[in-house]
Amino acid sequence: MAMQTSAEAPIPVGEVSRLIGGWIARLGAVWVEGQITQLSRRPGAGVVFMTLRDPSHDISVSVTCYRRVFDAVADVVAEGARVVVLAKPEWYAPRGQLSLRATEIRPVGMGELLVRLEQLKKALTAQGLFAADRKRPLPFLPQLIGLVCGRASAAERDVLENARHRWPAVRFEVRNVAVQGVHAVPQVVQAVKELDALDEVDVIVVARGGGSVEDLLPFSDEQLIRVVSECRTPVVSAIGHEPDSPLLDLVADLRASTPTDAAKKVVPDVGEEYDRVRMLQDRARRALTGKLEREEHGLEVAMSRPSMAHPHRMLDAREEQVEALVDRARRTLGHLLDRADSELSHTHARVVALSPAATLHRGYAVLQRSDGHAVRAPDEVAADEVLRARVADGEFTVRVDERPPAD
Repeated sequence: MAMQTSAEAPIPVGEVSRLIGGWIARLGAVWVEGQITQLSRRPGAGVVFMTLRDPSHDISVSVTCYRRVFDAVADVVAEGARVVVLAKPEWYAPRGQLSLRATEIRPVGMGELLVRLEQLKKALTAQGLFAADRKRPLPFLPQLIGLVCGRASAAERDVLENARHRWPAVRFEVRNVAVQGVHAVPQVVQAVKELDALDEVDVIVVARGGGSVEDLLPFSDEQLIRVVSECRTPVVSAIGHEPDSPLLDLVADLRASTPTDAAKKVVPDVGEEYDRVRMLQDRARRALTGKLEREEHGLEVAMSRPSMAHPHRMLDAREEQVEALVDRARRTLGHLLDRADSELSHTHARVVALSPAATLHRGYAVLQRSDGHAVRAPDEVAADEVLRARVADGEFTVRVDERPPAD
């Protein structure tokens, strides 16, 4: 239960330290894994002092053990070794310091480390961190390259010299870190995060030279793998090794076999690009020249045809045909007009011959009553009725003396 304290009723420092020691004492013995960073075996002393560090985080704790406990593994355990210890947390009240009292130390063998790496690899693969569709393409010409490597290392020199030899204008943002040991993972993780946060960095290269399996363990650390998988900037793994493959190779967007290979894959060669451009120019020039020659030959063939060599010949032939057709049309139209004129004359003569005027000219007359009705029968008129008689040269009136008798 939490203690009830206040500004008016505080508890002494010694009491706080005692309470902390009591709480820690109730924790009991625990198995702890870590990497030995400091080891002190004072001659004649019966206690061995060590510092145990978490390889993935910047956290360490002091460990003490009796010499007989450490002597059991002294031949296989040294600074930098990974171990598993059975220890009981202890609180040194006078100085307020936490430490572990180890009663058993077991070295973590290479076989066990490889088994753990394989298990981690399967777990991360199941989570999709190594999927091919997560890989991002590298920019063709990066303006600024982030480089994570050891200070004054051969890997740094190889990347910088080869990249600048291929493209002299390339720029680098270098982060020098520890590439092995207990400080490697937190420093590499911090460097990758810093470079990924810079908007002007186009690609990040993590490089180191070859080494033993133990030296390369930081590049298979789960924390580093997850940080790289979350980067928005493409990451290139350039660990100089051949037989072993750290998990960083699987999560990176591109794997380079060596730092020199990384420089070749990240930066294009200015000489090669110039040769490629010149080759493309030559191809374009040849293609354009060939097309022009083909078109020129085709134009010559077309111009050599009779229709193009003597274009008026076709017009002359067409002119003769047109004149013949016009003459034929003129003759046909003349015949048609003559025939129509003849038919019209005959029709006119028949009409004149059959017209009432022609009948009057032969001495006939037409009698009309006052209403204009022509008299056709004797019984149509009455005695003393005045009729109008029409003859060829005019008309006059007549009177009916008597009505003719009916038949």
